[in-house]
Formats: sequence, C-alpha cells, structure tokens
Amino acid sequence: MTGQTVFKTVAGATEFSQIEKSRLGSPAAYVMVAEDASSENQRMSGGVLQRLQTDIAVLIVVDNLSSHTGEAAGDELEDLKSFVRARLIGFTPASGTEPVTHVSGELLKASGGTVWYEDRFSAPSYLEHSS
Repeated sequence: MTGQTVFKTVAGATEFSQIEKSRLGSPAAYVMVAEDASSENQRMSGGVLQRLQTDIAVLIVVDNLSSHTGEAAGDELEDLKSFVRARLIGFTPASGTEPVTHVSGELLKASGGTVWYEDRFSAPSYLEHSS
C-alpha cells in the first residue's frame, strides 16, 4: 500500500495512548490492532492450523471548527472514511492470505467541532505449526 495520504498525522497505538498529552495535527488516523481471534485447530492430528482473524482499528480524528454545528467536520469525516476504505478494502498484506474486508464503523465522539470515528477492518491469516 503506497501512495499519498490526506491525513496530517498517521500514527499507531503508542501515539494514540498519549493523545491527551500531545494532540497531533488534524485530520489524524491512528492505526492499531484492536483484536485477534483464532479459530479452533483445523488439523485432526499432527500439528496446528488455525485461522487468525485480526481486526485493525483505524481511528479517524477530525477537527473542523468552521461551523458551530459540527457539520463541516462531519462532511470531512465522510471523505476521510472513503479515502481509508478505498485503500484497505481488498488489499492483501504480505503476511496475509486473504484480502482485507470492512467489519464495522462507529462514531465514538463528536464535541466542539471534533469528531472521533473508528472503522474496523479484518485482516485474516493463518497460524501454522507442524509437529
């Protein structure tokens, strides 16, 4: 996945954990693993083969104070969601065996012209160990 970004800040879980102390530029995208879930072992004997479902969270933070109602931030958010989804949906990571799919999206917070939105994507792979 290469190309330009429309985000002023793209960071991970470490930077997100410090967001209250040092707010980075807006719009921002914080990308992190939200959850890993493994299936049962698919082999009857002799080793392990499990499907690993990794959910990637992309937290989009938009500050847009050009309207008092937050409408401007909402409009900008829709454009940013489209940008992220166009780059992730269908992409197959080097460590993956299947393309990334969209799982869900949720408005987390909207206050004072700032909107926080989380989009979740699934990046499946397999855990394998031969005995």
